[in-house]
Amino acid sequence: TAISDGDKSITEITCHARGGREMAGDDCTIIDVGGQDTKVILVKHGMVRDFLMNDKCSAGTGKFLEVMANRLGVTLQELFELAAEGKVLPISSLCTVFAESEVVSLVADNTAPEDIIHGLNASVAGKTSSLVKRLGGEPAYIMTGGVAQNQGVVKELSDKLGAQVYVPKEAQLCGAIGAALLAFGER
Repeated sequence: TAISDGDKSITEITCHARGGREMAGDDCTIIDVGGQDTKVILVKHGMVRDFLMNDKCSAGTGKFLEVMANRLGVTLQELFELAAEGKVLPISSLCTVFAESEVVSLVADNTAPEDIIHGLNASVAGKTSSLVKRLGGEPAYIMTGGVAQNQGVVKELSDKLGAQVYVPKEAQLCGAIGAALLAFGER
């Protein structure tokens, strides 16, 4: 066959780590913020040293931002763009349900949508940076997943980590690229 390892079972973490190595090198911290979970993977000398996942709830994920965009009556792309115009407005709730209630109150108080969005981005970045710090993540930081398209979250995360977070052009394909490389036998 053309793909010798194409029928093997490989974990999601291994696929993301291999894709991240392709994009950022053999020593990196991969921060994958997707629609349903957040993964932080520490790669040293090309091997997964450790990882953490937030998969218990959608707070701090793409779903969280999608719910908030719907509540604000904007698209995700508009949410991403408006955030750059906002000022810091803390969103204290880390739970999606409670944060949604907080956003409803802010909207009722005529708070500028861009300020609310900036606060939501800071909330996602804060939750994500906590995972990175708990794991002992260190530069080079690479952010993958759909939320990597949100430059507001990327900037806030870079600020909270005190180092630049790199977003590759193929950020949403990191795991798929890793799976393909592994299937072709590229460890």
